Amino acid sequence: MNCDAVTHEAGACASDRPPSPMGGVDEAVGHAPSPSAKGRRVLIAGATGLVGSWLLQALLADPAVSQVHALTRRPLGVQAPKLQVHRVDFSRLPALPPVDEAYLALGTTIKVAGSQSAFRAVDLAANLAVAQAAVAAGARRVGLVSAAGANARSAVFYNRVKGELEEALQALPLEALVIARPSLLLDSRQGLQQPTRWGERLAIPVARLLAALFPPAYRPVRAGAVARALARTVPAAQGVIVHSSDALARLGTAP
Repeated sequence: MNCDAVTHEAGACASDRPPSPMGGVDEAVGHAPSPSAKGRRVLIAGATGLVGSWLLQALLADPAVSQVHALTRRPLGVQAPKLQVHRVDFSRLPALPPVDEAYLALGTTIKVAGSQSAFRAVDLAANLAVAQAAVAAGARRVGLVSAAGANARSAVFYNRVKGELEEALQALPLEALVIARPSLLLDSRQGLQQPTRWGERLAIPVARLLAALFPPAYRPVRAGAVARALARTVPAAQGVIVHSSDALARLGTAP
């Protein structure tokens, strides 16, 4: 990526499950957007996840976005005129439709994935494959949901994988890369068809009480704020921008 500097935003905090999308009903394929529509064409991977579901709503609600292409492994349960759902195998992605921006929100845990290698296949390989395919389809701006503490040289495996992905994305020919590094997400995963994360459920009440004592970059944040911060920043971004948890809270809750 041809960037002269990395901009770090300091910040942290944010909502619960997103409202029922566009009053939508279950769907498996969606409606193909008109190729002649004006506006930004965006792609999102991970729209069934906690931040991704909020991000999808933000993109669908943005009048400047004409097409939303969602890559998913399972039915999305959302319908909207400008949404097209693509059921894919992330290890063998097809050629993607023309897009201007891509949002990467794929993620799992080592416990759910079953091994470190399986975790890496999702959090690093799948996200990077989507980014590379999006660039081949014309994307020049990318928004990434990473994590607080991401560092390619970290002794912590989780943080190291997140950091390796960030570095790999910076090597792509992009005009802008916006990296969101949220800390603990203050939201329920109920209704997302995901396994219960008991550690998260136990940590959230404590984090709510002690949030003011945490360093700003590690304060808990709501998923909706993370999504809105990315959706607001990516379209006009230049270079590499890193939003820490407190910045995501501030940007995601601003009017």
